[in-house]
Amino acid sequence: MAATTSLFIDRYHPKADGKCSISVRVTFERQKKYYKTDIAITTVDFEKSQGEKPRGDFKALALKLNEYEKKAIDIIEKLPAFSFAAFEKQYFTNRGAKGTVKAAFDERITELTEAGRIGTAVSYNCAKNSIDKFTPHVKFSQVTPDWLTKYEKAMITGGNSKTTIGIYLRTLRSLFNSAINNGDVLPALYPFRRNEADKNKYEIPEGSNTKKALPMAEIELIFNYSPAKGSIREMAKDFWIFIYFTNGLNVKDLCLLKYENIKGSTINFIRAKTKRQKKEKIIQAVLQPETIAIIAKWGNISKDGFVFPILHGNETPTRERQLIQQITHVINDNMKAIADELQIINPVGTYVARHSFATILKRSGASTEVISEMLGHSSLNTTKRYLASFETDALINAAAALRPALKPQN
Repeated sequence: MAATTSLFIDRYHPKADGKCSISVRVTFERQKKYYKTDIAITTVDFEKSQGEKPRGDFKALALKLNEYEKKAIDIIEKLPAFSFAAFEKQYFTNRGAKGTVKAAFDERITELTEAGRIGTAVSYNCAKNSIDKFTPHVKFSQVTPDWLTKYEKAMITGGNSKTTIGIYLRTLRSLFNSAINNGDVLPALYPFRRNEADKNKYEIPEGSNTKKALPMAEIELIFNYSPAKGSIREMAKDFWIFIYFTNGLNVKDLCLLKYENIKGSTINFIRAKTKRQKKEKIIQAVLQPETIAIIAKWGNISKDGFVFPILHGNETPTRERQLIQQITHVINDNMKAIADELQIINPVGTYVARHSFATILKRSGASTEVISEMLGHSSLNTTKRYLASFETDALINAAAALRPALKPQN
């Protein structure tokens, strides 16, 4: 019995826009398997494209759909004996060779934008532009360990940091994983290193840790700084202190805090960054006298909805991101001015407040596990990277203890 093919529209799982995925269905000895294309259309458009004499756009759509089925037919005809394993080896390899990384980026960016994940969409778009500039219309099959090594060298030569390279290539790795899971790319084409056994694979570089935490003496200077009452600088300083005391929450979480998150003596919230994870982690931050005073000073009077009057709740995802970026710039710009006035050389942005929270806790004797829980990290390795500067300081101090007291030489 010969294998047969047909086009299949998945009417049972329509997307948010009403479009349905198209697959090539292969049937052999009563067993059916479905191989997705990159096309999603409405059932009406599908039926019109499959009519006797489709015209205009529907004719072009019919030709494109037929190309997918024809590819499957050609592979079946060339196989000496059909098996799904033999068919898939040819089909996925060919498909992976033809699929461009740029197209996969565009599809993911659209999904992220429609889901309101604007910041992540922007990150993917930056990665797409960088990769496409290095090799225009590069195909998945061309992204080999050697290609990735050359891309990394070109990025470093162009003045990019390893942190930036890591961010871009982790998005590419995510697309590879999705393409393999969807059957669009053969697993053998995967170029990234998973473990120590993958010696010939490419390993995404980790950015070097830059010391971001402030020493307690400089934190005290910020706390004791007295800006003009009711000024933007006072608000920036207060928000920085709020971030520091509230487990180093980021500005987006600050903006999204609601009065319902305040439970007795704690603020309980879920990081916006981790809300899409299967297991949500609730972070508990102890209310300090300073944070209570900051809420009383800058919080919404109605005590209903958001704690701080930055968002209203009816913003589009794009507008929400703009407002969060705006308040972040306000805090960082004013904190830099405060640092200059106090002659603090170290950076003092909102991210520094988060690092300082973690590092001061570590210096006080808190375990890495406790700090990781308070920061809301899903991995201890992430927390360890935060604390790397503390570990360096500890080594320096330990080494200094080895030096004996020497009498000054005459």
